[in-house]
Amino acid sequence: MSNKVIYAIYNDDDILMDAVKKTRAAHHHIEEVFTPFPVHGLDKAMGLPPTRLAICAFLYGCVGISVATFMMSYIMIHDWPQDIGGKPSFSFIQNMPSFVPIMFEMTVFFAAHLMVITFYMRSRLWPFKEAENPDVRTTDDHFLMEVVVNDNEAELVSFFEGTGAVEVKVIEKN
Repeated sequence: MSNKVIYAIYNDDDILMDAVKKTRAAHHHIEEVFTPFPVHGLDKAMGLPPTRLAICAFLYGCVGISVATFMMSYIMIHDWPQDIGGKPSFSFIQNMPSFVPIMFEMTVFFAAHLMVITFYMRSRLWPFKEAENPDVRTTDDHFLMEVVVNDNEAELVSFFEGTGAVEVKVIEKN
């Protein structure tokens, strides 16, 4: 079995959206779409499931507030209690209002930093990774749809030329 794919290149995002909808309606498998900027609604048009990154952000925020609570309780109450302004630190509950800004900041800190790490891991963006961009024009002003060829190369080429593609290329993918 060959690893051929078709690169259908478009120069307008509206034409690309129509082509994606027509391609899905014709039951062709879209491998990937490369765009120079985010295209609203493209993920739904491609049939991608909704992201679960928001769940990760909530969990990371919970970890952040837990770490902040433990850290402040240990440092300010148990390890090194201080008498600040005549107010001794005998319990965490008595000092809770003064700890709220720190708890908020640690929640945001953990959520933000761990979300960046999760995004890079999920996207497989490692340091010094070679770019997987199939056509340099997709970083400027063109859109590229990659579709798998299953012994119907001529049919797919004519199909994509009919969807408004400015260029259709058949590529042997390794």
